[in-house]
Amino acid sequence: MATSPARIMSEFSNPNLEPLITGEAIQARIRELGAEISRDYAGRNPLLIGVLKGAFIFLSDLMRAIEIPLGIEFIAISSYGAEMRTSGEVRILKDLDVAIEGRHILVVEDIVDTGLTLSYLLANLKSRGAESVKLAALLDKFERREKDVPIDYLGFKIPDKFVVGYGLDFAERYRNLPYIGILKNSEEAQMGLPMNSSSA
Repeated sequence: MATSPARIMSEFSNPNLEPLITGEAIQARIRELGAEISRDYAGRNPLLIGVLKGAFIFLSDLMRAIEIPLGIEFIAISSYGAEMRTSGEVRILKDLDVAIEGRHILVVEDIVDTGLTLSYLLANLKSRGAESVKLAALLDKFERREKDVPIDYLGFKIPDKFVVGYGLDFAERYRNLPYIGILKNSEEAQMGLPMNSSSA
């Protein structure tokens, strides 16, 4: 006798998540950012540097909304790891594969909160001789700012809540959500119960 397949517990409708920004709103804002970046960087061939891991989905969608020639690179810097608080220590875990001297750099980040990590990264890139260094961020958790960081292209300002989805994670979970959600109970998430970031 054939047995019925187990019911799939969808992360997308997990009750431990409170939707904050819909996928449709994210895509609409990215189209606006892409048009603005295309105008500002016309004739400059910018190099977009995605900060791993959280920014990879934002970078993927943003670059397809930019209509001018561009390059892509990735960098990985220390972040939350499996914790919800940053240690304040900044380390480059994966560096760029190309020299950036004379290039117009656009750093693409998922979220800016304390500003400590990004402040270090932007200064580091400027010290390598880049012609210009600017920042595009999907989210700004401005209430947590400890170090001022100018955000040249911003998606959304958000409250001081722990958010996941659209590339952002908690202990490597929830990156695949098509929207941004607030994590209600971190203890349940850590236990891996199916239905009950990164600091920059």
